[in-house]
Amino acid sequence: MNKKELSAIKSFLDKELKRHNQQGFIDKDPISIPHGFSQKADIEIAGFFAAIFAWGNRTTIINKCNELMKLMDASPYEFIIGHKEKDLRGLLAFKHRTFTTTDLLHCIRFLKYHYLEGYKLFNSTAPSLESAFTHGMQSHDTDMGNGLKAFHHYFFSLEDSPDRTKKHISTPHNNSSCKRLNMYLRWMVRKDAAGVDFGIWKSIRMNQLVCPMDVHVQRVAHRLNLIDAEKADWKTAITLTEVLKQFDPKDPVKYDLALFGLGVERDPLATPTLSTPSI
Repeated sequence: MNKKELSAIKSFLDKELKRHNQQGFIDKDPISIPHGFSQKADIEIAGFFAAIFAWGNRTTIINKCNELMKLMDASPYEFIIGHKEKDLRGLLAFKHRTFTTTDLLHCIRFLKYHYLEGYKLFNSTAPSLESAFTHGMQSHDTDMGNGLKAFHHYFFSLEDSPDRTKKHISTPHNNSSCKRLNMYLRWMVRKDAAGVDFGIWKSIRMNQLVCPMDVHVQRVAHRLNLIDAEKADWKTAITLTEVLKQFDPKDPVKYDLALFGLGVERDPLATPTLSTPSI
């Protein structure tokens, strides 16, 4: 693709970004779940579950997230660190697609361990999930690959960690695109005036983020000739992110909002609302 073509696509995506990167995006997206909280730990935990549940119909995802937050008394951090065995009984019937009670209980066990003890292993001065993603990174890392690999290893380092839960916590080691975790990282790290993403994590640079490669982003990026591969894997996610860095070297993943928004609106099951050129 030549410079003129890239410039035209950048202009198109900048316009779409302006249209989608605004407060109105929040209510219909799983990011609305952490936006229901103001404390950092609550945002981290609510965001983590919202991201992990984020596959399938967005309305269903949001409803299941709200159900879980209600089961946690709308105080996810306090529930995580303070729950007793009897408090977990109310969660035993919870399920979201293939995410079962086994998966939920391990997530809760890991989060409790990290917030109370694990974060100290990484010389963190305060408990935050950020250190769980950054402890394996090197100073020269240009993307989150090492961070995600280390997080996966750490997440399943507790004794009797269930193998079945690995389908919900992906890793680049398996060439997964890590769509849901990359989306979560975007939420926690990116920050701009629009206020869609939170920007509460400061140890990860925005240009280390990797574009979440869901079916919508993949389809639109392919139609725009930003990627050649039709397979959504880690290699393709990195390839797309490197192209987006040509549009904005400091904040390439902001274009996820434009690519995703275009993909949703152009879904044949959705009502067409665009007046933009055909892609």
